[in-house]
Amino acid sequence: MPNVVLELLILALLNGTLAQSSIRPTVDVGYVTYLGNQTYPNSVAYLGIPYAEPPVGDLRFRATVPLNTTRVSEEANLNGEAVVNATYYPDFCIQGTTGAGDAGGAGSEDCLNVNIYTPYGAQEGDNLPVLFYIHGGGYIYGNPRNWPFDSWINQSPNVIIVSVYYRLDSFGFLTTPEFADATYGDFNAGFKDQIQALKWVKSYISKFGGDPNKVTINGQSAGGSSVELHMIANEGEQLFSGAIAQSVFRSPLPTPEQQQPLFQFYASYAGCGVGSVADQMTCLRGASVSALARAQDAAVQGNFSGLYNVFRPVLDGTLITGYPTSKFQCDEFAHVPLIVGATSNETLSGGANISLALQDFFPSLTDTDIREFLLLYPIDEFNSSSQQFQVATGEPELICGRQAMGGPSSLYSNTWTYRYNTPNPTSGTDAVAHAAENWMMFDGTNTGFNGSTTFTPQTPAELAFASELIAYWLSFVRTGNPNTYKLDQSPVWEQYTEFNPVRMVLMQDPHNMTTVSGSYVERQPFAEAARCAFAISMVQACEN
Repeated sequence: MPNVVLELLILALLNGTLAQSSIRPTVDVGYVTYLGNQTYPNSVAYLGIPYAEPPVGDLRFRATVPLNTTRVSEEANLNGEAVVNATYYPDFCIQGTTGAGDAGGAGSEDCLNVNIYTPYGAQEGDNLPVLFYIHGGGYIYGNPRNWPFDSWINQSPNVIIVSVYYRLDSFGFLTTPEFADATYGDFNAGFKDQIQALKWVKSYISKFGGDPNKVTINGQSAGGSSVELHMIANEGEQLFSGAIAQSVFRSPLPTPEQQQPLFQFYASYAGCGVGSVADQMTCLRGASVSALARAQDAAVQGNFSGLYNVFRPVLDGTLITGYPTSKFQCDEFAHVPLIVGATSNETLSGGANISLALQDFFPSLTDTDIREFLLLYPIDEFNSSSQQFQVATGEPELICGRQAMGGPSSLYSNTWTYRYNTPNPTSGTDAVAHAAENWMMFDGTNTGFNGSTTFTPQTPAELAFASELIAYWLSFVRTGNPNTYKLDQSPVWEQYTEFNPVRMVLMQDPHNMTTVSGSYVERQPFAEAARCAFAISMVQACEN
């Protein structure tokens, strides 16, 4: 009798295991089935889903090649994988230095994947709105694992969220004029990765329960710059229906000719400086990742004396035909609902000399241009010289993106702007610096070297504020309006117009209450509007 009981128990356990495995979250995309990871009772993460062919070998420095779904299917069958495991984060793209004295180089070239976060049980036909997130990092570094969305779905299990990996630094943005006919390489390969990922989403996100016709693109810093570029780029088809641009990185877009000295330095440093461009590219495609990583880092660590020493998007004349600021002022941009804003104390410059900082960030500025900038920032209008430096550099580099995009957008589409006003509590300063909102919105994340991050536990008040931010963002994703599904305690976010330039000050309750919002609406200061109008007028000199 005991043996019979034991057999029954074993059978029950086996049946339970089989029953449990039979309800593990999977998605059949048509060419393969992916197994997801249930991270909350109501949330599933499908991690490392490829959207393009690996950009390795002859595809290094080339435009993104659409995914060969037949190859993926055949490889799964060959490996006996009826279901492909998508429960762990993939390799991130090759990193560049963060600029803090570190060496880049970690990661993989085979990195063109997306992470997809869905409500548990989401299925084809649900037509849930989609958030497509583009990470920041100056187009040089960044790992989507450091900005997870599991808690967003847990809070609001009525959206699909896609986070994209794209090529960075020289691997994504190597440029020389000889790429013009695509014989030797392609301009803006890393940005084209993002476009191909959006096309993959358009084709397959319905399998995960998403609506391919209701996609909101969102990004911070270089991700915000990417959002701006998508809004003005010649992409050939409509790939998104809304946009959220956080702390738009208003970096210059040099021409291929301006980038040519950097290309030559890079090729030489990597041991490929001899011969024609064809010879150099053959050599670079055969070079080790280590050699290329050292070369791209060397360019920004004092070894290269040229004006344009970083690999970032360029004005290629085909996909990107003009500076984004000009495109917005001339009504040559996608008319979609928009949220755009910045933190209170943005800057990407260090030091104390405003002139040198502006010249370093915007290499084409003349001495006359810089003098005109300085006239707008007299010391007697600031509390300190450090505040003067922060505002004088932070506005043209980042903050004025709010006005440059928001003003024109408000003439055609519902537009909301914001000022994020809560410091990162781990920063050791009261300044609300660049990326402060990332710490709040993504589980207390602080980016480290080579794709790493540190997550810090958040207090109940911080978690409550994070929920407020997420509610505004996902309400916008769902309805094109941040107010529709905001938290009850959150104030109504008034729309921005050029005649009523109001913005939401997004702020944690100063008394650390969990049921009270600290956010409020304010009017853009006149002095800031005037300074940003000047920065916008300097688009040709700033090349942004």
